[in-house]
Amino acid sequence: MKKNEELSSSLKTWFSAIVIPLALVVAVCIYIFILGNGSNFMGGNSANAPLPGNYLATVYKGGFIVPILMSLLIIVLTFTIERFFTISKAKGKGSVTGFVKKVRKFVANGDIEGAVAECNKQRGSVANVILSVLMRYKALEGDATMTKDQKLLSIQKEIEEATSLELPGLEQNLVILATITSVSTLLGLLGTVLGMIRAFAALAQAGAPDSVALATGISEALINTAFGIGTAALAVVFYNVFTTQIDKLTYSIDEAGFSIVQTYAEKH
Repeated sequence: MKKNEELSSSLKTWFSAIVIPLALVVAVCIYIFILGNGSNFMGGNSANAPLPGNYLATVYKGGFIVPILMSLLIIVLTFTIERFFTISKAKGKGSVTGFVKKVRKFVANGDIEGAVAECNKQRGSVANVILSVLMRYKALEGDATMTKDQKLLSIQKEIEEATSLELPGLEQNLVILATITSVSTLLGLLGTVLGMIRAFAALAQAGAPDSVALATGISEALINTAFGIGTAALAVVFYNVFTTQIDKLTYSIDEAGFSIVQTYAEKH
């Protein structure tokens, strides 16, 4: 079991390390070969103005920050899907709330085996923690060398240790979503600044202003801003959704653990 957990953790770490550079490569390829395709521009050259109404070329004119923002968007979508499946698996089978109620009922009636069977059936993160606590509960019942307070302390310690083993797996990669929330916004603002610099440089030229350069600068400013804000908005929404679900699982663990401790204290 321990080896399987270590292997799973190692795979998740490698997955996180691979996704980020891979997303950047994919974004650059999309930027060059799809958005920058000559068929999207006048004269078949990406250095020229975009064809009227061609949004792919318009996005391409956003400049070199566009593929960076695109890679952040790909990372957000990838980790969102990964976290969705991970947290769904952590919830186990059926309702977590219903599972906690059943376990509390079994423990209150002294049916530890029934509670263990319910944990094996549920197979979620909450069940894993409670199962570990129940195993400790059973072991302590036949231990005459420890006092009641020592046994209660041991059960509480088991709850904390089991919870600390489960939570990191649930919270993994959420820090990346939180970081992208700020980084994408700042990159979007950077693109806005660079775009406005180009726009004002076009206006500052002698004679009639270069309308193409002016349009390109404004386009770069607006596209990067849109990408940055849009990516940040998605990251914030999904981050809050996942943290809320993890908080619910943590609350269920605390509730079930407290019930087990109280039951043991009352019966002994």
